[in-house]
Amino acid sequence: MMLRVILLVLLLHETTAANLPAKWQTLSGGAPLVIAQGGFSGVFPESSQYAYQFAQANSVKNVVLYCDLQMTKDGAGICHTDYRLDNSTTISSVFPKEQKTYLINGQQVQGWFAVDFTSEQLYNNVSLIQSIYSRPSIFDGSLPISMVEDVTGLHPSQFWINLQFNTFFKAHNLDAVDYITSVSGQVVIDYISSPEIDFLKSLIGKLGRAKTKLIFRFLKVDDVEPSTKKTYQALLTDLATIKSFASGILVPKSYIWPVNQHQYLEPHTSLVADAHALGLEVYADYFANDMPASYNYSFDPTKEYLQFIDNSDFSVDGVLTDFPSTASGAIACLAHNDKNVVPNKGRPLIITHNGASGVYAGSTDLAYQQAVADGADIIDCSVQMSKDGVAFCLESPDLMGHSTAVQTFMSLATTVPEIQSNNGIFSFDLSWSDIQSLKPELTSPLTQAGLARNPAAKNAGKFMTLDDFLNFAKTATVSGVLISIENAAYLASKKGLGIVDAVSTALSNASYDQQQPNKQIFIQSDDIQVLSVFKKNPSYTRVLTIEETISDAPKPTVDEIKQFADAVDLPRTSIVTDSGSFISGFTDVVKKMHAANISVHVSVFRNEYLAIAFDYFSDPMIELATFVAGVEVDAVVTEFPATAAAYLRSPCSDLNAKLDYAILPIEPGSLLALAPPEALPPAEAPAPALQVADIQDPPLPPVIGLSQASSVVAPPTTSPSSGQPTNAASLAVCLLAVVLTSLCVMYQ
Repeated sequence: MMLRVILLVLLLHETTAANLPAKWQTLSGGAPLVIAQGGFSGVFPESSQYAYQFAQANSVKNVVLYCDLQMTKDGAGICHTDYRLDNSTTISSVFPKEQKTYLINGQQVQGWFAVDFTSEQLYNNVSLIQSIYSRPSIFDGSLPISMVEDVTGLHPSQFWINLQFNTFFKAHNLDAVDYITSVSGQVVIDYISSPEIDFLKSLIGKLGRAKTKLIFRFLKVDDVEPSTKKTYQALLTDLATIKSFASGILVPKSYIWPVNQHQYLEPHTSLVADAHALGLEVYADYFANDMPASYNYSFDPTKEYLQFIDNSDFSVDGVLTDFPSTASGAIACLAHNDKNVVPNKGRPLIITHNGASGVYAGSTDLAYQQAVADGADIIDCSVQMSKDGVAFCLESPDLMGHSTAVQTFMSLATTVPEIQSNNGIFSFDLSWSDIQSLKPELTSPLTQAGLARNPAAKNAGKFMTLDDFLNFAKTATVSGVLISIENAAYLASKKGLGIVDAVSTALSNASYDQQQPNKQIFIQSDDIQVLSVFKKNPSYTRVLTIEETISDAPKPTVDEIKQFADAVDLPRTSIVTDSGSFISGFTDVVKKMHAANISVHVSVFRNEYLAIAFDYFSDPMIELATFVAGVEVDAVVTEFPATAAAYLRSPCSDLNAKLDYAILPIEPGSLLALAPPEALPPAEAPAPALQVADIQDPPLPPVIGLSQASSVVAPPTTSPSSGQPTNAASLAVCLLAVVLTSLCVMYQ
């Protein structure tokens, strides 16, 4: 197993601390440190050999390996975050009768403790498990507890030992001072931290010639420091005393950037400036990609790091993180380049999905304004029709998931099998004035998992007509627009609404058909007959939507697509295959489309960590790198254009730039290869190949008169019409569930 880790390390990039600006606002003026909490503990069980090796292979060269020291009954040292071993090891099942209760810094703590076992008992019998349930569990039970010597044997660039309370070990006839003094004579310990003042003071003069920095660690503000009996809040007002025995402080990140009860950032404190003025370094703790700290970051973990290292007032001297690759990317690739211009050549387009719909309600004026500010290339409008023939922008004709329609128009809820299987309140049954009376609603596909989006702006913004959208785009700093047309046949034959004509007229009225605004025009649809209508204007790029996941695109199908479309829009799963939330491989679909000179757009990129596979380390930029640099798609369709723009603006996005650090695409199957065979998720059946019949559509019906439309009764149907609406129906079901859940909460 260890050999496989070594092979993986060789496959991954060996990094150095280059790409870094010469001057930072740290105390030393150098780049902030990346401190790997228990190694790469965001993926592997913390403090395991895999975690430490992975941290070394996927971080800047000077990454610090961080060990929370626990002592065993026979005086050995192990690395483990908590005094209690039962939450992240198998010890409770191995030694079921050894549970104890001890007094630790004034608190009664129950569990299994290292002080009750010899190092041999722990190393030979107890295995590590993942302590956070949202992280991978396939490595559980396969990795032993790491001794301190195991970590130092990896020859880390820098090594950090943290000890919580030596008073606890002294109560068990153990002394961490003696242990550390002994170890420091054999290996270099660069940093030693503790929240216990007397312990740090007792180390002064005992570490020989080693240039070990002593760091005082602050705990929660109301916790009591055992030596002085003062709260950590009180000690914060006396940094000068801390300077007398320590080189720096390690603080929870909330000490620096507080977050209010609604999870929005408050103004930063003066702590970093105050500490730096006294010559104290400041290290910030509790960074983890899968533990969103504030809505201000829009679920992009790199934004949080940049908030601490790249603002106009200060930079912390290091960050303690479970995901050192993301911290490395923020420091080596993203800091100090927010003013860089995204290159226009040789990189994919950033296309929005209903504007910046991760920040504001989709398809609203605010979502489009935000998208432009965030650096989108192409802003999109999914066209819907009102009862009185007004074309406007909204993701779906069903208003239930995107507005407050439930509160006012529930009596109009109906089922339209040609569009979706569940009830909806449809735009074509309401007048435009009715729709204008509604408030937009910002939704998230992961609200039920506790990942709501920007609740302060839940109902902010206004819906836009297609005309208003096109006029806005004319003067906006975007290179073009994408107009999506769905359900054209149904609207024409059942509602008397000509959505294709409405789009053509709007484009003509805004002079887009004559290329007057000098903008790219993309026309997207799942219906090849709709795309055929726009073939008469060769300046338009036609995009065929293929909503279902496919595993292959045979040549006859690609040739058929080429007759009607210049590009295809595919789901991510048609390009990168996964198994149990792990990436297992790449398909050849992009290569086959490119061979036919068909561009490939990929939908939909979201920042929330639950929306991306484990292999991306809960980091949306690594997913982007995989599709952009690894697969070479032509456009990314995203709800968070700021994240895509930041990645493409970074020099690290160019793998040909010969930099010492890059945000690399993942190697499919690399994580699965490290897991025991019995822990692997079951193999999933491959998706079907795309066949010619899957993309063929009947000719568009004529638009019936309004009198005819009012008398049309939709016949029962079991076979949905063109456009692969199966997934759309599933999405509507999810959105309906979100709406109903919100209503339940609202009226409790």
